[in-house]
Amino acid sequence: MRVSGVFWTYGKTSKGSMSNKAVKIGLTVIVLAVALAGLLKATLREGTEYYKEVAEVTASPADWHGKNLQLHGYVVRDSILRKRDSLEYRFKVTSKVGQSTHVVSAHYTGIVPDTFSDDAEVVLKGKLGPDGFQVAPNGVMAKCPSKYEAQKKAGGTSGY
Repeated sequence: MRVSGVFWTYGKTSKGSMSNKAVKIGLTVIVLAVALAGLLKATLREGTEYYKEVAEVTASPADWHGKNLQLHGYVVRDSILRKRDSLEYRFKVTSKVGQSTHVVSAHYTGIVPDTFSDDAEVVLKGKLGPDGFQVAPNGVMAKCPSKYEAQKKAGGTSGY
């Protein structure tokens, strides 16, 4: 069939045009897969944050240097130091209250929660460095003590 100088063929394709299409589709899929893998790697590397206990970090500190961490522990009694006329704090965090075998020094500049005190359970967000744990801005979270804990220990009821 001839229409104004163009030949039309139905249902027939040349072998060369089919392999070109397959190569183009294959290359497109490979390029998209590599781009997606690179994007995922870059995104996850920057946003990864590990939740670790003090004992885990002190067991192999070199493994955790420079990585984003959420460090769980308890403030060591009488370790909180505040620089005069500033919001700079230095304190120590341990695995368990009263324990001194696994201890990490921490540095923080900012406002601490009202519940931040000796023996308080805390989670610190930041990075471990050679001079201790550098807490990120707004990176101190202190657990609120339950007002019912004392009553439970004493055998009391909560009023319900």
